Amino acid sequence: MGRTLSWVTAGESHGKSLVGVLEGMPAGLELSLERVDRDLARRQCGYGRGGRMKIETDRIDLLAGTKGGTTLGGPLAFQVINKDAVIEQLPIPTNPRPGHADLAGCQKFGHKDPRAILERASARETATRVAHGGIARQVLEAFGIEVFAHTTELGGVSVREDAWEAAGERREELRTKSDFLSLDPVADDSMRARVDEARAERDSLGGIFEIRALGLPPGLGSFASGPERLTARLGGALFSIPAMKGVEFGSGFEAARIPGSLYHDPIVPADPPGPWGRFGRESNRAGGLEGGMTSGQELVCRVAMKPIPSLKQGVPTVDFESGEAVRATYQRSDVTSVPAAGVVGEAMVCLVLAQAFLEKFGGDSMQDIRAAFEGYAGRIRAL
Repeated sequence: MGRTLSWVTAGESHGKSLVGVLEGMPAGLELSLERVDRDLARRQCGYGRGGRMKIETDRIDLLAGTKGGTTLGGPLAFQVINKDAVIEQLPIPTNPRPGHADLAGCQKFGHKDPRAILERASARETATRVAHGGIARQVLEAFGIEVFAHTTELGGVSVREDAWEAAGERREELRTKSDFLSLDPVADDSMRARVDEARAERDSLGGIFEIRALGLPPGLGSFASGPERLTARLGGALFSIPAMKGVEFGSGFEAARIPGSLYHDPIVPADPPGPWGRFGRESNRAGGLEGGMTSGQELVCRVAMKPIPSLKQGVPTVDFESGEAVRATYQRSDVTSVPAAGVVGEAMVCLVLAQAFLEKFGGDSMQDIRAAFEGYAGRIRAL
């Protein structure tokens, strides 16, 4: 069997810990846990977050899979400890909350205890995904691939249209300084005011984040079958994040509004030849994906997040016992977590791209993978 990257998470929001197992990592990767911890810290930041983020200090506790800080080729196992491990002491909600998995989950499993559902369905689980992605990212970075997420819209307030281009090489600096992980300091002030307004109204806000991947080779993924198409795999991974309601690549839905003559990216001679040979492009409206494969251009995708459904003002629902109309019980939550969702989206893209990368260049060790990658790059440049 060929080596393939797979991951699984376990744990409840207020349980002892969140647990992850990552299989298929090659041997010989010098793994930086500090790098993973920085990703976990970014997930906890952002203006508009709730009280839980003041309690937890997420760190990866690696349990298996390395020796001397280097991967051995076997499964990696880790945990992220929950400080707020009070699952057995928390009260049982008397009603299901609209917008959450509460009602459908109770119906599915025959519960009248929404906590039996919400503890696992909680977005707290995404801390484990960020840790997985923080490990997978390091495989990609070893080959010059960068994955970067930033907030583009929050509560109807958008960053400047050319925020990515204007940021240039300062993108990491600008994002780090931003309370919203955006690249537009001017928009941050308006976003902050919008969050304050929603907090005063006991409401919540959604938004949009963008993920870009730079340095990808052409040919990751495949056109040969639907499940192999990278578009489908990336879309599925991003939709698996709680509260995500829309995913688009490149021009996305705008592609439906313009003729093909204005949409498709012309292939032109690259002069001088680029890192992937003598073929270039005049534009990137496809967002770096064609035929279910990477094209060698920047991968560009945007993800829309709905407003968090835990509102202090409550949402109409029905009491389990009496059947009477009530307001949903409030569970501690954020006004918005769009910046954090971008970090999770970034992690999921890292996982899917690393999976596709290892499928294409897979070997048991980083040395094997590098030899395969360099051979492929040489063949592409000679085409």
